[in-house]
Amino acid sequence: MFLAGIMQGSHVAALVHDQNYRAGLRDVVQRAWPEAEVYDPHAGHANSVGYSLERAREVFDGHVAMCREFDLVIAFVPEASMGTAIEIWEACRHGRAVITITPLVHNWVVQLTSLAVYRDREAFEAALTSGEIDRLLLRHAAGRRA
Repeated sequence: MFLAGIMQGSHVAALVHDQNYRAGLRDVVQRAWPEAEVYDPHAGHANSVGYSLERAREVFDGHVAMCREFDLVIAFVPEASMGTAIEIWEACRHGRAVITITPLVHNWVVQLTSLAVYRDREAFEAALTSGEIDRLLLRHAAGRRA
């Protein structure tokens, strides 16, 4: 599972949004799916805002490629995020499941790419705990095989 989410967002300065959401999401996913491999793109790139353009392109291209390969992308988008939009677009285009946590429920990119959209972490966690997400993923996988 690829944990996509806002990093720079709409900051005009070289800043990164608070990334504490990542540990919480990773923990809830690992509790639900103990065997899941969770890749957090921020974990190895906490200082990415200072990368050279060449290094930034290398890392971003690598992450986008990963989104094409992982079975599931979970995206946390509390506000618009161009990088996350590209990641979920590519995942969707390559038949991967995308689950998005965002208040931007009317956004076309969110609607067109997401298997499911949850307004906040609490709704996502409830869906994960209840088995709703497991059922969605099973239907998605069955549709890919058909």
